Amino acid sequence: QVQLVESGGGLVQAGGSPSVSCAASGRTRDSYAMGWFRQAPGKEREFVACISWFGGRTSYSNAVKGRFTISRDNAKNTVSLQMNNLLPEDTAVYYCAAGRYGVCTNDFASWGQGTQVTVRS
Repeated sequence: QVQLVESGGGLVQAGGSPSVSCAASGRTRDSYAMGWFRQAPGKEREFVACISWFGGRTSYSNAVKGRFTISRDNAKNTVSLQMNNLLPEDTAVYYCAAGRYGVCTNDFASWGQGTQVTVRS
């Protein structure tokens, strides 16, 4: 099992470019994809982005494609999400997740506690 702790976020202005990060511990010798999800008030959790173990493959939801960038540093066991041109609808709790496999699938085994991102218009 991988333990995940998110950091960053907070209250930002629309159009801002904050980032959120996630530090992993535990099963760090294994190869696993990492993902970001978010959940807005009153809505279901939704996929945001995913990056494969070696970082060569990424995927994004249509809502953030072109604005958000996911990256990882396996030496530091971290994954980050750079968010550009934030919109009020990006307001949500952002969660990082560790996949069961080295490539991005729908199967995520471990979740962080989440970090709030609030976009003020």
